[in-house]
Amino acid sequence: MKKIYTILALTSTCTFANAQNKKFVETMEHNIAIIDTTRNATVLQNEANTFERIGNAEKEEWLPSYYAAFCYVNMTYSVKGDAIDTYCDKAEAFINKADSISPNNSEIYALKAQIASARISVNPMTRGQKYGTQAGEIREQAKKLDPTNPRPYYLDGMASFYTPPMFGGGKDKAKSSYEKAIALFEIFTPASSIAPHWGKKSTEYFLKKCDEK
Repeated sequence: MKKIYTILALTSTCTFANAQNKKFVETMEHNIAIIDTTRNATVLQNEANTFERIGNAEKEEWLPSYYAAFCYVNMTYSVKGDAIDTYCDKAEAFINKADSISPNNSEIYALKAQIASARISVNPMTRGQKYGTQAGEIREQAKKLDPTNPRPYYLDGMASFYTPPMFGGGKDKAKSSYEKAIALFEIFTPASSIAPHWGKKSTEYFLKKCDEK
């Protein structure tokens, strides 16, 4: 009889866990779909708050903190000056939390690189070398952790695209990185329905810009 109760208890636990996991995935899918289609700062702030709440409830999951960081780094593109650092600081706090849950994760390192690059915009003349070098080193680490991840190559392209040729950038250099990213996007399969998958449309857009005179 004790064995029967034990089996029933285990079955109930597994059923509850599966239901919880399904709810988590469905909630994440819904909110990821929103950030896939907007760069509106107000919407991104609301989504960052939502991902933070999800992360507080699901403490062993790294993706809620990752997406909160993703929201904040994308909010930097709608502001100037010190406000960029404010959003980067928030993004960094969340991505570090994600890193503590899932260390040596290529996707996390790619987003860390994007955050470092965003800080350059506060003052490109004084920050370009420091944060440009830092972002580049982090992108290389992301590639080593997963050579099939297209996002570090997309970010390479962005770095080159916005760096003048006299300083080692330019459209030609950016184009080769974008082409590498596109080739990887064509074969890349996200680990799940809520795994990072961003960057392909932007890569295609900037690849076309590289051919413009």
